[in-house]
Amino acid sequence: MAGRKAAAPDPARSLALLWGSHAKPGRSGLTVRAIVDAAVEVADTVGLEALSMRTVAERLKVGTMSLYTHVPGKGELTDLMFDRVYGDLYADADEPARQPGWRAALEFIAHRNWEVLTAHPWIHEVPTMRTALGPNITRKYETELRPLDGLGLTDVEMDSALALVLTHVQGIARAGAEQLRTQRDSGLTDEEWWRQISPTLTTVMSGTHFPTAGRVGTAVGEHFQSALDATHSLTFGLTTILNGLGQLIDQRSAVQ
Repeated sequence: MAGRKAAAPDPARSLALLWGSHAKPGRSGLTVRAIVDAAVEVADTVGLEALSMRTVAERLKVGTMSLYTHVPGKGELTDLMFDRVYGDLYADADEPARQPGWRAALEFIAHRNWEVLTAHPWIHEVPTMRTALGPNITRKYETELRPLDGLGLTDVEMDSALALVLTHVQGIARAGAEQLRTQRDSGLTDEEWWRQISPTLTTVMSGTHFPTAGRVGTAVGEHFQSALDATHSLTFGLTTILNGLGQLIDQRSAVQ
């Protein structure tokens, strides 16, 4: 049933599926890869909540029960989808490391992740802290750590530095997805929305106890004609994070 909350996937079963063969067809002719690709297409269109085994079967023009011989349920399917969309993130495991320096490498990593997150906004609905580690996610972690290796950071600092960059990208991408959803649901662009509320907002904020919030909020709204410019936020935050990491790396180099 579309919209019904999926049962939590069995971690061991998900791992076995993730690392198993996805190209081998079953008796119905279906493959795990075909099922996962169809599920990604459905989720890209209607979101993860509306995704179900039935909607995937309809996309593939097969009976719903034929899917269950390959994938036990929506929970395991979601793990497979999450791993799948990161499968083509990099040309090879050293592509980020070939960028001219660690800073350029992390910028490259940030923008590649941004592309995936904006292409597949349903990813924000997937709980990632215990998502089964499939081959693509494991390869992604290896690939993204390599540019940080040999800079003097500890292993824990390498992981934390990468997490800092990725969580910034994820947070802004999530806000951007919400912004687009709000535009779609309201039928108003951000510029149209700002023009509607700006006169009233200026009136109610004038002479209140929020002089700083009023001044700054108005400046942002007038500058971007919106409450958020995701591209600006991504670039500003990434630059600030990398500046801070640069200081840490310089400190480590000075004591070696």
